[in-house]
Amino acid sequence: MLDGKTIAFLVAPEGVEQVELTEPWKAVEQAGGTPRLVSTSPGRIQAFNHLDKADHFAVDDTVTDADPAAYDGLVLPGGVANPDFLRMSSDAVGFVRAFFEAGKPVAAICHAPWTLIEADVVRGRTLTSWPSLRTDLRNAGATWVDKEVVVDTEGPGPLVTSRKPDDLKAFCQTVTDVLGEG
Repeated sequence: MLDGKTIAFLVAPEGVEQVELTEPWKAVEQAGGTPRLVSTSPGRIQAFNHLDKADHFAVDDTVTDADPAAYDGLVLPGGVANPDFLRMSSDAVGFVRAFFEAGKPVAAICHAPWTLIEADVVRGRTLTSWPSLRTDLRNAGATWVDKEVVVDTEGPGPLVTSRKPDDLKAFCQTVTDVLGEG
């Protein structure tokens, strides 16, 4: 259970894969946690269903104002554009790195490990992702595996990764389990 735990969901102003945001968000809520949407800009973010515009979601905190110490864990939803925008923001990259430095649980799905690569936190760790990131992760020093969900505990905090929307059921269950332990 996540009773009393606050979980940051970091997304760019546009480009997040909607289902990779909404399904883990619901899982955190159903486990008793409080999800908070953190972005690089205030206002609302534009989610996508693959390449088509989907819904808008209100931002709770901007990454420049958010204190990683106020959160018990971090979820990084995917989408092709989302992590690409995030890795271009030094504030977003620093926010992600702070969770690793504090040994807090982090979860990333699909293309989200691009942001982890930019934060230089994958070296020596085992991850999965959307298959096209395999070479990027290996070049950054990670071991890439093709599995539904991977939990790596070799670093300062647990890292949960998953490949794609089809893996969301396993990803959400694992995320809530790991966040509940952390």
